[in-house]
Amino acid sequence: MTPLKVVPRLLRVAAVLLAYRLDELVDATHLYRPLKLLRPLVARPRIDIRGLPRGTRLRHALTELGPIFVKAGQVLSTRRDLVPADIADELALLQDQVAPFPGSEARVIVEQELKFPIGRLYAQFDETPLASASIAQVHAATLHDGHEVVVKVLRPGIDAQIARDVKLLRSLGELAQRWHPNADKIRPLDVVAEVEKMLENELDLQREGASASLLKRNFASGTDLYVPEVHWELTCARVLTLERVYGISSDDIAAIDAAGLDRKVLAAKGVRVFYEQVFRDNFFHADAHPGNIWVDPTRTGEPRFIALDFGIMGSLPEADQYWLAQNFIALFERDYARIAQLHVAAGWMPADVRLDELEAAVRTVCEPYFTRPLAQISLAELVVKLFQTARRFQLTLQPQLILLQKTLLNIEGVGRMLDPEIDIWAVAHPVLRRILRQRYSPLRTLRAMGKRLPEWLHHAPEFPDLVRDALRQVARGEQREQADPRGLKLAQDNARRQHRVLACSLLGSALLVAAALLWTLAPQRGIWPPLGAGIAGFLSFASGWPRSR
Repeated sequence: MTPLKVVPRLLRVAAVLLAYRLDELVDATHLYRPLKLLRPLVARPRIDIRGLPRGTRLRHALTELGPIFVKAGQVLSTRRDLVPADIADELALLQDQVAPFPGSEARVIVEQELKFPIGRLYAQFDETPLASASIAQVHAATLHDGHEVVVKVLRPGIDAQIARDVKLLRSLGELAQRWHPNADKIRPLDVVAEVEKMLENELDLQREGASASLLKRNFASGTDLYVPEVHWELTCARVLTLERVYGISSDDIAAIDAAGLDRKVLAAKGVRVFYEQVFRDNFFHADAHPGNIWVDPTRTGEPRFIALDFGIMGSLPEADQYWLAQNFIALFERDYARIAQLHVAAGWMPADVRLDELEAAVRTVCEPYFTRPLAQISLAELVVKLFQTARRFQLTLQPQLILLQKTLLNIEGVGRMLDPEIDIWAVAHPVLRRILRQRYSPLRTLRAMGKRLPEWLHHAPEFPDLVRDALRQVARGEQREQADPRGLKLAQDNARRQHRVLACSLLGSALLVAAALLWTLAPQRGIWPPLGAGIAGFLSFASGWPRSR
């Protein structure tokens, strides 16, 4: 039930939607429909909306409603599997910019949080903000050693404001869930949950600093991507101090050309960096619009990007990462049957889905794209359409995959701005192939086993008891089945298969442990002994694996 104290604010939301002639959103909620009678009394919008499409009107309405609604619109723009493309495109243009709060208040917050006077923390602190958003604002400063930094400070009272606004959003979501005719497709409460999680992450600047630090470590060479250094001694949950960097916004083509930078090299490098973040490191910048991705103007010989704003980062469960990589490879090779099989094997779709129908649906989406020159194929657009098509087959996607989809759209957009003729497929395919070869190589597998060796040795004394219990369970199962003559042969077959699986699993485990021991305790013998033991272990597992009948 909607709390009465949020009703006045809900009515204000309805009034703004009516003012911007977003009647379909008002009609979708029974509570709001009577308000249409009051349209003549509703204040006019701040801009002339005559002739503007619905997406543009919605963008301006959310901007007028305030920063939290802007955040909600930004999240909704990523859900292209749920909202029409025209609305998603407009919502992606929402800018999270609000009037700054006084710099003197920022100074007080910094001193309170870092427990020292500002003069001891920084040699100079500029109270005029460089940028201001709904969550925090940024100030320039100089350290006592002369290094320039930027200081990000959370807004005063932002926690209470966000809690209040999230409660309002949740009430709106509950109304839409109950009354909107397409609530099952839009899933408004899921969208509100995504907004809430994103805001919770952005309220912890120490978390943002940790994300920046990890991304910097992943690209330690700084050849392709530079990440500002975090000054941890001047960072806490409400204050973040970063190295100050200078660059050109990646959508400022004139400035990039004036700096003498090769845009084709930059575009290809941007695609490679994205795939390395996702599939090599499993940690990617998920808010990669041009304002957060700069170009280093000093690197004319070897151009590189500069990353900013690490409040929204993404990662995938290891299983999803593997299945997604295999889907991309199958897509590059136009293997539609493989794509259908992978979707089911990954658990994204029910096991009883008709693979032939899914394959036909995938082919229907993909084939028109492959009639175009490769340079004109939008991989991001194709992935979005595939997800939309797969929803007919009860596709279940995790929020991380939606975040990845949005990032892919951003990265491809930046790449095509820099080089309209870039062949995304030609750049991405070999990079993904290389990463997968390295990630799933036998050597990497043996090293991973070596790391788990202490855990295996710790549990090794339990193996005999586990084997004895398993054999007892098999024996009891045989005896029960013997009471039914019709099931005797089936029981015997099952017992034999279980014995084979158990024996081969024990042998395979022993061989893999031996391989790990040889690798870690006797490296002077070279790679071949542990590699041979490891291969024998895998073959043992494979020979005992249950076969379909």
